[in-house]
Amino acid sequence: MKKNFYNIIKGRFLVSDDALKNWRFIIFLSVLALVMIGSSHSADGKVHEIAALSNQVKELKSEYVDMRMRLMQVKMESRIISNMEQKGLLPSETPPQKIITEQQ
Repeated sequence: MKKNFYNIIKGRFLVSDDALKNWRFIIFLSVLALVMIGSSHSADGKVHEIAALSNQVKELKSEYVDMRMRLMQVKMESRIISNMEQKGLLPSETPPQKIITEQQ
């Protein structure tokens, strides 16, 4: 057991007669490690992209709510009447009349 441990430490398993299978396994593990590292970097990039897009969505929702509030204020009848009074237009005193036409 002690001899096997020293052989591993000295690297004799890499230069022995059946070292080809050991090298294949080491290369396989190296490629697998590179794939794992690449996958991890890709996942981290996607997490950062998702966080940035999430912040952008929050900002756009906030802007939408603000614009909708402004639109509702502009569309209010009292606001329209006050703006038109400043320009010299007053609301009609008589209500509109409905004109009915007969179709032939």
